[in-house]
Amino acid sequence: MNLVPPLDVTTAFLPFAIVAIAMVGVAVFVLTQILPRNGGPIALTAMTIGLAVLGGGSILILALLYVFIDPNGTTAWTWVLVAFNFMMMGPAGLWFVSLIVFRDRNVDPRSWVWPAALALVTVGSEVMMGILFAVGGGNAPATFTGALALGLSSIWFDWSMAVVMVALLFWLPLSELVRWSLVALTAAAVLAPWVVAVPLVGAAGMAVLMTTAFGLLYRRLSRRGSLRAVDLRIPLGLALAFAVMIVAQVAIVTSPGSQGAAIAFGGTMALVMGIEVAFVVRSSRDSYHTDIKRVQVARPSGAV
Repeated sequence: MNLVPPLDVTTAFLPFAIVAIAMVGVAVFVLTQILPRNGGPIALTAMTIGLAVLGGGSILILALLYVFIDPNGTTAWTWVLVAFNFMMMGPAGLWFVSLIVFRDRNVDPRSWVWPAALALVTVGSEVMMGILFAVGGGNAPATFTGALALGLSSIWFDWSMAVVMVALLFWLPLSELVRWSLVALTAAAVLAPWVVAVPLVGAAGMAVLMTTAFGLLYRRLSRRGSLRAVDLRIPLGLALAFAVMIVAQVAIVTSPGSQGAAIAFGGTMALVMGIEVAFVVRSSRDSYHTDIKRVQVARPSGAV
């Protein structure tokens, strides 16, 4: 029994793989540039160019996917060139327009719209990369359903999202409870490919991860004299995320090899990772404004 999920990278596919993997680095770079490390205000112009770059990356990957769907036509390569052109010029053009429209306005720190938009383009780009590797790899499925099932359960989607999440968790200002709880959730993305490829190994890995995560959480929270509602929000959210993943994992175990079960589990992981991205971005804003209020309260009257 092969205990390692398939990589599905052939020699012919290697140049495409290099481009796709580079896009993960681009995503991490863009996110760390538009999201201030201190959790401070985000300019709408910066958010616009960031969303444009991440969205353009999805368009580029989609164009590369078209090459494998229509390998003998010239139209596919034309779209690849168009996507590259958009990556070079589109974000800069949108940024210039946003300077005129938004001027010096900042993102509303209380709104979930921008964190949700950022999560959507980030997860969407990684989903497209997983499907690209599924279609262009050595074990390319013959149907769209098969490509979607393989793409959502491949290491190229799950591990890419894990890389992005680790970068965000250690870049943005978060409490230690939030950071390490979400590190445990991110570790689930690392184990996710085994759940589909080798269900027994994946189930065992998830069981160890959940037991360890909640054991450490209990130990940390039990040291506190009194617990606030906000202290319980993270463990409850983590428990809900793991519970949803367990339900999807049961479908894999009871129907091994089922494309529908693989899509359900992969879709669940995509949803959980998307919510995690939005929550982290939003929470970093809350952390910043809480610190500002503490400074204002501590500052003596009349101080400059």
